[in-house]
Parts: sequence; structure tokens; C-alpha cells
Amino acid sequence: MRKLFNLLVVISFVVCFICLGLAPVAGAKDVKVGAVINLTGPGSSMGQAHAKGLEDYVRYINKDKGGISGNKINFTLVDHAYKIPEAVKLVKKFCTLDKKDFIITWDAGSGISIKPVIQRYKIPTFNLSVYQGLLKPPINYLFIITGTYAMDAVAIMEYIFNIHKGSGPPKVGLLGFNNTFGKAIHGKSKEYAAKHNMNIVSIEEFPPRTVDLNTELLRLKNKGAEYIFIQATPGAIILALKSADRIKYNVPFIGTVTSTDPTFFNRAKGLIRDRFFMSFCGGLPSDGTPGVKLMMKLGKKYRGYDKFDNSYWFGISMGMIMEKAFHKALNKFGKLNSKTINDALESFRNEDFGGLLPNMTYTKTNHRPSYTARIVKVNEGGTYTPVTSFWAPGKEKVTILR
Repeated sequence: MRKLFNLLVVISFVVCFICLGLAPVAGAKDVKVGAVINLTGPGSSMGQAHAKGLEDYVRYINKDKGGISGNKINFTLVDHAYKIPEAVKLVKKFCTLDKKDFIITWDAGSGISIKPVIQRYKIPTFNLSVYQGLLKPPINYLFIITGTYAMDAVAIMEYIFNIHKGSGPPKVGLLGFNNTFGKAIHGKSKEYAAKHNMNIVSIEEFPPRTVDLNTELLRLKNKGAEYIFIQATPGAIILALKSADRIKYNVPFIGTVTSTDPTFFNRAKGLIRDRFFMSFCGGLPSDGTPGVKLMMKLGKKYRGYDKFDNSYWFGISMGMIMEKAFHKALNKFGKLNSKTINDALESFRNEDFGGLLPNMTYTKTNHRPSYTARIVKVNEGGTYTPVTSFWAPGKEKVTILR
């Protein structure tokens, strides 16, 4: 009798779950994700925002959506402090002791250094840097989130070419870190300038831990640069704007997609004015798309963010890509592991993300998604105003809006 009673209790419990729509998914398990991000090194304010976006989207999937068809994401975040050897060590741990199904890394140098590791252990890995050198063959298992810095370079040079009003060729100065990230814009910028009668008057490089850029900006001013194309983290961009004011040098500064973070606008208050622009491939609140609305909702719910932030956008976008890849892996292959996730990513065809980022396609031979860009004006107070329409740089004609 007691056994019968216990059986009835279990049956009642299961029936109750089914009626509530909470029945457990058969075979559900955690999908293990590890992220190696710069949380304390140079440029860490950007890394922290990337991490917050990722953490918030994982929380949204696990708590609000019940996981990936019942499979929860087990997310591990670690800090490499912008140190390549530390990143390699942590990725090796993710590939061996922790046996992750999916890995996220942060910077170009680390991304290149960990390629042999992830390719040996066959774990799909995204790098939040969009340095084009990451996708030199072999590309197996390594993906980037959007178009490359080389594509940003084409977009920015094309924008400068189309807005220039002077009688002579536009004079452009390149300013950036003396590392892989900073140099990522050089090749395509020089190539575009050579083809379109633009004059790159100087390339000024500096270390990530610099304290001022007076010397570099003075050289650019003396060489007559009318536009500054800057490839640096937000803190260094602030230093550049300060130095420009010190030497009374008033020209437009234009940066790539990684130019701002949540701390940028308070620290740059009074410095931004009407002179700072950036290339950006994503949606903005003014677009009113579902993806951007979701991002703003999550930012407000979990972080108290009332304004759009480009770095937080990276984290939320990475979360969306992860979610779609995991669902595709389950739907196509019936299970979630590193192999099925990698194969699912390579099956992306014009995948829609609600306007948060461009529709994405990956294939076995191309791990860089399709790319459209626009140039936005960065405003005091933390808003962004499009000054061009979206276009495919180098393939379509840019439309200047203002």
C-alpha cells in the first residue's frame, strides 16, 4: 500500500508539471561555455562591459527562457588581464580539465595564440576582437562576431573621401596602439588611399599604457592631417581628444567599432563635442528594432543601463549568436556538444537577429559573417546619430545623411 501511495504522489507531481508547462526535457544537460576576457588590464572597462552583456544574456536564456530547450548554459568567466600567456593557459584549461563545449576569447593577440589549442581539441571559439588576421588559414573552429577592422578601415576611408570638401586630396593621419590591434587598420587604409588619391600623412603609434598623446598629435598637426583615423581603446581615445585640445588642434576623429564603452561618456564629458565619429555595424535605439529593444530591456533590468552602449552590445550580440547556434545544433543534430555547435555555426545562412546586428552567414570556408556598416556621430551624453546609411564598404556607394 505504501509503495502504491508513493507511486501516486510521483505521478501527481509529474502531471502537475505537465499542466504548468514545466515538464523536464528528457536528456537535458548543461552546455558548458567558458569566456577569457580582459577584466583588469588596459582597456578593461570595455572587457567588463562585454562580460556584463554575456552574463546578462546567459541569465536571460537560463531564467527567462528555461535554457536551450531545457539545457541550461553553464557559464564560466575568467580574467586574463590583456596578457596573452595567461589567455593561452586559461584556454588550455577550458579545453582539457574543464572540457568546455564553446569558448569566447577577447583580443587579437590571444586569439591568434590560442588557435592551435582550440584546433587540436576541436572546440568552437569566438574572438570578440575582429582583427582580420584571426581568419588566416587554417580557420577551423575560430569565428569572429562581425566584419573585420580591415572592413572598418575601408568604411572610414570611404566616408572621409565622400565628405571631403577641400580642393586637394584628403590628408589623413592614422593614430593607434603599437600592437596587433592598433596596426589592424594600416593595410586597408593605405590600399584605399592609394586607389582614391588620398594622402596618409603619418602613422603614429603608441603603447597601450601611455599617459598622454601630445607628441603624436603635434606631429599629425604639423603634417597637416585633416582627419584622424584612430584605432585604440576608449581610454586612449579620451587621451587623444585631451591632447588635441592642449595643442589647439580641431579636426574630426573617427574610430572603429570598438571605440566606446559605458565609462567613456562620463570621462570624455566636454571633450567629444562635434568631432568624434565611429564605424558601427549594429542597430541603435533610434532604429526601433526588436533586437535593440531586447538589449535595452536587459540592460535596464540587470544593470540599470538607461542608455545604449556599444561594448555592452558586443556581449548581448555574442549571447544571441550563441543561443541561435545551440538551438541549431539541437534541431539539426539532436545533441549539444562542441562538434554539433561548430557544424551548426557553419550552417548559418542569412540568420536574423532582430536588427541588433547584421544578418549572418558562416560557411566551412568563411568564419567571418556578412558585413554592412554605417558611420555614426558619437554625441555628448551617450547617444549615437547615424551620419550615413548602411552600406557594404568597397562594394556599394555610401549615402551621406548629414
